[in-house]
Amino acid sequence: MKTPDLIDRLVADGGAVRTHLIARRYALGLGAGVLAAALLMAIALGVRPDLQEAARTPMFWLKWAFPASLAVASLVASLRLARPGARLGHVPVALVVPLALVWLVALVELATAAPIERTHKLLGDSWRECPVNIAILAAPVFLGAFWAMRGLAPTRLVLAGAASGLLAGAVGALVYALHCTEMAAPFLGLWYVAGMLIPASIGALLGPRLLRW
Repeated sequence: MKTPDLIDRLVADGGAVRTHLIARRYALGLGAGVLAAALLMAIALGVRPDLQEAARTPMFWLKWAFPASLAVASLVASLRLARPGARLGHVPVALVVPLALVWLVALVELATAAPIERTHKLLGDSWRECPVNIAILAAPVFLGAFWAMRGLAPTRLVLAGAASGLLAGAVGALVYALHCTEMAAPFLGLWYVAGMLIPASIGALLGPRLLRW
């Protein structure tokens, strides 16, 4: 059977059973990845000691909502890219909006800050390790997301790999936020994004090799 014919058959047969299969694979893969990332963070980095106090501030929840919204959007993208012929629809907009909002808040924060404070708002105290830590914490989720995608039928392999990597990076940022004490929007818009782009870029590179079927 030729590849176009196989794709047509898969699209025609894509009903409730296939949707259930996709959901089950992602539940297993991501569940294991998130648990491993959380354990890695707790053991290697530790939860920030003032977590309860920080959770009372609006900025903490913005810090969480930012990667959480990217995680949801990239998960939707992954679920759609796992099926041949499925369209992304408004998913790209859902990815851009959180970035735009954080960068808007960051610009306002920089514009209203004293000049001497702006560098610290951009670099914080942990700009060197932040992207690396996010990428490391994303690794278990990356493996789970690729395992889930590999057992399905993606056809746009670069996009599928990038979506899987971004999903892992966003979850890694979510987990890292429980350790990280940085609270400035410019820091989040720069270094959290850099950390999430590392696995997304790796996913785009590895997708054509690891997701081919």
